[in-house]
Amino acid sequence: MIKTIIFDFGDVFINLDKHATEKELLKLGLPSITEDLEYINESYETGKITTIDFINYYQKLLPDVSEKKIIDAWNSILKDFPKHRLKFIQKLSENKTYLLILLSNTNELHIDWIKENVPFYNNFKSCFNFFYLSHEINLRKPNHDIFRFVLDNHQLNPVETLFIDDTFVNTNTAQELGINIWNNDPKKEDITNLFTIKSNLF
Repeated sequence: MIKTIIFDFGDVFINLDKHATEKELLKLGLPSITEDLEYINESYETGKITTIDFINYYQKLLPDVSEKKIIDAWNSILKDFPKHRLKFIQKLSENKTYLLILLSNTNELHIDWIKENVPFYNNFKSCFNFFYLSHEINLRKPNHDIFRFVLDNHQLNPVETLFIDDTFVNTNTAQELGINIWNNDPKKEDITNLFTIKSNLF
């Protein structure tokens, strides 16, 4: 029986366009997304570098581009947050049947954008017993240590835990640790159908 549900954020609650940031940066004149750049992005996502350092790095690559345009390109991945998903998690929270945890790879610029553009963000956040963002805990998916952090911190039994994420590499790692998974397809599935799609677990 499931006692704890761990949710991803992007393409589970808020819709994403995962190719948008790269497209917009290339439009601004970035030659390509290199391994070094991916390392910088991951460092920012785990809070190892500040927002100022992150923007400065991009401005060295794009010296004729304004800070605002770089930030807008970076945030272009973020789309709408359908209200029916908020209602779903609110109802789940009110029922108090499950321990609810959010576990998201994200960064300060993205969260700042969400706070500014999703008026019910605080209501959403308050639905969870624990709310973990990668840049705040200095860990990121799909590394095993982020899942062990959550399991150990809350003394969770993996067999009684469900992890929901749209990215296979993330759910694969969770599964390796014995956690139940739902690799949701955001194009075909919606978090609000959780108890129908994964009825075998409940």
